Amino acid sequence: MQAWHEISGQISAATDSFFEVKEAHSIGGGCINQAYCIADGKQRYFVKLNTSGNLAMFEAETAGLMEIHHSRTVRVPIPICSGQDAHATWLILEYLDINNGKCGKASDLGQQLAAMHRTTCNQFGWIRDNTIGKNPQINTISSDWVEFWRMHRLGSQLELAKNNGFNGKLQELGEQLLVNLEKLLPDTPPLPSLLHGDLWGGNYAYDKTGEPVLFDPAVYYGDRETDIAMTELFGGFSADFYSAYRCDYPLDSGYNIRKVVYNLYHVLNHLNLFGGGYYYQAQQMMSNLLAEIR
Repeated sequence: MQAWHEISGQISAATDSFFEVKEAHSIGGGCINQAYCIADGKQRYFVKLNTSGNLAMFEAETAGLMEIHHSRTVRVPIPICSGQDAHATWLILEYLDINNGKCGKASDLGQQLAAMHRTTCNQFGWIRDNTIGKNPQINTISSDWVEFWRMHRLGSQLELAKNNGFNGKLQELGEQLLVNLEKLLPDTPPLPSLLHGDLWGGNYAYDKTGEPVLFDPAVYYGDRETDIAMTELFGGFSADFYSAYRCDYPLDSGYNIRKVVYNLYHVLNHLNLFGGGYYYQAQQMMSNLLAEIR
């Protein structure tokens, strides 16, 4: 590929050690980026590729990975460098040997995530916007959690859905929900915890030693329950994960209602990314939430 020469030079400069791509193997990526393992016979790196013009997305991911890394709680792949040319944008990461079968202790992941969530700041949001999938995620700093969730999570996704042609009952229910949101979220504001932000089963693994690894974050500071809620959205994590997390950092009463509010954001995002049945899933979730406050 044309970009390998420039990528080689960037890695050499970033690591202060000569590197030249001699092998490049396509490996399993997601629906947003292509993924490669590149090597020179001695050193390997993980490469995420996208079309040209997406450098800001990878710069935000780099910042998010380093935010988690600096918490000294859960391992993440360390970013090496990022760049772009006329044809592609790339992010170069530390290459980690990953267990294909997720062979590790789920309880370790639960304990480490609880520790990460104890990393807090004094306001909600983050120093920069990033992406959730390929859609924009607005992280404007706020001292009001309900307003943050209303404007920058549900409100922004509903507006995007409207622009994508998803109108009718979805927007009607969405408007009602936004007006009544404070009735579903905590009376006492949660602590602004460091969040992965996109914590489904495809965004964690274990390395060859069994140590948990998180990747592909959409970092911001918010209610820690948003991360836990998303772990339940697409099949759930293991019982040992939840037991270890709750032992170290118990969830407050009312979580079972709040998790629907928090997961609605991701379902709306999937609607905006993929369309299809997510329209009806989002509509049903909003109907159920509104029934809770009537």
